[in-house]
Amino acid sequence: MSRTKLILAVALPMLMLASATHAGEKFGLKRGNTKMKSAGPLSFGPGSILFIGDTKSAAVYAVDTEYTGGHASKMKYNVANLGSKIADKLGVNAKEILINDMAVNPNTGHVFFSVSRGRGPNNLPVLMKLNGSGELSQISLKNIKFAKAELPNAPASRRTRRGDPRNLSITDLAYLDGKVLVAGLSNEEFASKLRSIPFPFVETNAGASVEIYHGSHGRFETRSPVRAFTPYKIGNEENIVAAYTCTPLVKFPVGDLKPGKKIQGTTIAELGNRNRPLDMVVYRRGGKNYILLTNSSRGVMKINTEKIASIGGITNRVGGTAGLKYETISELKGVVQLDRLNQTSAAILVRNEEGSLTLKTIAFP
Repeated sequence: MSRTKLILAVALPMLMLASATHAGEKFGLKRGNTKMKSAGPLSFGPGSILFIGDTKSAAVYAVDTEYTGGHASKMKYNVANLGSKIADKLGVNAKEILINDMAVNPNTGHVFFSVSRGRGPNNLPVLMKLNGSGELSQISLKNIKFAKAELPNAPASRRTRRGDPRNLSITDLAYLDGKVLVAGLSNEEFASKLRSIPFPFVETNAGASVEIYHGSHGRFETRSPVRAFTPYKIGNEENIVAAYTCTPLVKFPVGDLKPGKKIQGTTIAELGNRNRPLDMVVYRRGGKNYILLTNSSRGVMKINTEKIASIGGITNRVGGTAGLKYETISELKGVVQLDRLNQTSAAILVRNEEGSLTLKTIAFP
């Protein structure tokens, strides 16, 4: 899932809190072996620190990827057969790897991928980096500077008809103003959670239980997890704009994310059913702010946020779409991951009809 959910207020990401070369020391990261069991959602934080969601361990890792030059404003990508190239680098068949997420380092413009090596329950986590010249390298998860935050109330691993809920313990994450925001499921009755974890990591918390009104279902829901989200500043207040399966778009004030609290989000759009959101970013063009959202079956949506502060919440059943307006970018097909590359462009991962993956750079529409 997605992709770097950059800390937008909504101009340039304010990530330069530490020099990239000394981020690990500044935030207390210690060198060692991570013992990471899975590599899922990714998001960059201060300097060269990359946050990685390990769903199997129900933990968030902060890893110092270390500064290696480059500048995001100068980067441009067009890399075909990316899955096969990663597989070749790892010495396995392309069918044996799965790219789970990607994130762009906002300082260097280098693209990082969380990868599963192997498709069975014993698959191994891998972190890959692609630099501006198209060179792939594996970032070792051993003998690296890192810190770890374990989630205290994650769901146990078990078989259900909807899959293993443990795999949804972390569905997305982002760094914002000294905190790591984490979405996912818990083992509690109100299962859907949003957590605000201070960084550097000292202790984790049970998170806030979140409830939403799902207009296309005509009911309140507490067990469906956020699938993708991005920080978004409305007036002077930081918010999370979150997308759910089938596809309500909901806003939550970040200040409400208190441990143990139950909060209700404001449903600001219904974007269509039979669909799962995959990734989202915020950008600015022509003096206006937009959200770019890619989906499993409804393409890439450009959502106009002009009325995001004033729009009334959806509280009754709706058919079709409602709330904030959007347009579907018809020329963007097969986009499975996206992230902001710089002020004017995004990096997108595109799957063609044959299943091959290409990393491209596009101008924000």
